[in-house]
Amino acid sequence: MKTTKQRDYLFDNYKVFLIVLVVIGHFIEQSYEYNSFLYTLKWLIVSFHMPAFIFISGYFSKRELSFKTLFRKLVIPYIVYELMYYLLYIIIIHKSTRLYLMYPKFSLWYILALFIWRLLTPYVKKLPHYMMLSVTAGLLIGCSSIPDNFLSIPRVLVFFPFFLAGTLFDRDILTRLRNRKNQFLALTGIIAFTSFLILEPLHKNLSPKIFYGRYNYNYLGQGSLEGILCRMICYAIGFGMTFAIALLISEKKNQYSYIGTRTMAVYLFHGLIYSYLKGCTNILQNVNTLFESILLILFCILLTIALSSSQLTTFTNTISNLHLRDFMAHLTDYNIILPEHVYRYSNRRLAH
Repeated sequence: MKTTKQRDYLFDNYKVFLIVLVVIGHFIEQSYEYNSFLYTLKWLIVSFHMPAFIFISGYFSKRELSFKTLFRKLVIPYIVYELMYYLLYIIIIHKSTRLYLMYPKFSLWYILALFIWRLLTPYVKKLPHYMMLSVTAGLLIGCSSIPDNFLSIPRVLVFFPFFLAGTLFDRDILTRLRNRKNQFLALTGIIAFTSFLILEPLHKNLSPKIFYGRYNYNYLGQGSLEGILCRMICYAIGFGMTFAIALLISEKKNQYSYIGTRTMAVYLFHGLIYSYLKGCTNILQNVNTLFESILLILFCILLTIALSSSQLTTFTNTISNLHLRDFMAHLTDYNIILPEHVYRYSNRRLAH
């Protein structure tokens, strides 16, 4: 008799929590520096939301996929979404830009990074002490002067340890640790860290961008040694908060759990809306009071719910299942011109 594997709603619920934080984190970007409540919230969000998301992505990437499958599921969607942002920028926002596929727009770096992580992980795992090597690479990339957005290389390296840790993670360990004592300790740790962000003044001499993984130490106003030590602390906070919240998230199916299966649609389309509001209005720059801050957060929650509609998820699922030949045919049908090297590469793939 065939049995159906029960869905793990803990990770669905965790992803719901994280995607809401992703939306909030972006929408408060324009006003957090002048709003004490949003300032603390920004620090709290960026300290762990991407590490946790990437850790979960790694957990669900244990199965190796072929290059062809990865290209179809990640690179083709990346090109499609880059095109969407490009059209939004030039037609609606009237922002001067080009279709720089080597320089991801807005949050699309994550899709490109996911492709690189999944492609490289099987080979990296063959190296001795690969976790230590990945952390070392994440620390040292901050000393380089490589363009911060070129193929998202800095963020790819900085966040790679979280992805690798996810691929190694054993769900049974979390089950064993989810007892009242450890949950109390986790909650105490989260409250202590939040209190630190509220009460401790010295960290405010730094920027929340120390958690972004995008910028080198010189940009952040740090020397190499200071930057490495700071990033090591960021790693510790990222891992600590990721596991602490995992101990507290509900394992039960809730009314909102379905959103955890639709995070790609939210991730993509909230960026388009944010880019429009940022480029065409001043509304996000004028969130000054606590009441306005709460309204903005409520808006972000409602937006997450709206963007998790089945129609938008159907769209993202369709894009992730496009085959390369069909994709290039659609571009030709609509007279869309991509950089020449993209066509050369696709023709080589089709020839094989």
